[in-house]
Amino acid sequence: MKETGLDAFRFSISWPRLIPNGRGEVNPKGLQYYNNLINELLDYGIEPHATLCQYDLPQVLEDEYNGWLSPQIIDDFTAYSDVCFREFGDRVTNWTTLNEPNAAALLGYNIGHAPPGRCSEPFGNCPNGNSVTEPYIVGHHSLLAHSSAVSLYRKKYQEKQHGVIGINIFIYDFVPLTNSTEDTTATERAMAFYTGWFLDPLYHGDYPDVMKKNAGSKLPKFSNNQSEQLINSIDFLGVNYYSIMYVKDDPQAASSNERDFLADICVKTTYTNNSTIRYVPPYGLQGVLEYFKQYYGNLPIYIHENGCDI
Repeated sequence: MKETGLDAFRFSISWPRLIPNGRGEVNPKGLQYYNNLINELLDYGIEPHATLCQYDLPQVLEDEYNGWLSPQIIDDFTAYSDVCFREFGDRVTNWTTLNEPNAAALLGYNIGHAPPGRCSEPFGNCPNGNSVTEPYIVGHHSLLAHSSAVSLYRKKYQEKQHGVIGINIFIYDFVPLTNSTEDTTATERAMAFYTGWFLDPLYHGDYPDVMKKNAGSKLPKFSNNQSEQLINSIDFLGVNYYSIMYVKDDPQAASSNERDFLADICVKTTYTNNSTIRYVPPYGLQGVLEYFKQYYGNLPIYIHENGCDI
């Protein structure tokens, strides 16, 4: 990395490696591993950027209370974060709480393609899960775990460690498939569900209105204290961007008796605009950044991942 001129390195700390039982005793070998990594980076003038959770969760917590489906995860994630801040925060000054929790909720609990592989028919084929409700629950607990860890960091560590802390989300540049009013409105809906799902609570303290309308009682509610803790609970936003996504209105989805997260949006999406080749134009990332500026102001942004994912 030094020979190629890199001056920063983003890595994830593995919760199971550091605290195998999810809470309590710290694994000394895991602690040594990350201390060695961080020290080696600094010796070569490379700034460490640490992510606290990237899909992996101690299995014991999944077995005990279904992990992110339970509000118990909030306290356990905060306690784990406390260990990381205490042990590594004297050298790590760039912290990301969660890696693309919006994608993790959908991939892991709606279609079952990512850990812990939960979903339900007809939206996926998994041994356990409920695609209709679980993505919303997991997203809710992810936001509360994030804000709890940030609150701890700011109260206990930030002043003396002089670091910054944020969250990472996965985002597409959503573009209407046609110039019709219906597709334009559908595109705004898609942005609200995929992106506003997390950013609206972090900037305004609540979910987008269209989410509350379409999801109804499936979408959990924030208390006043939770909303206050969420607002401005990021010093920066990390972004994983790979592609434009074309959006077409799908009013038929609203008539379904049972709808998952994707059906609640009432859209059809495609990576191509009626061509046979998946198109990943560079200006898509510019569209994403302009969207952030328009809706959320000039927030500090790190591009954590981008490029062609195939």
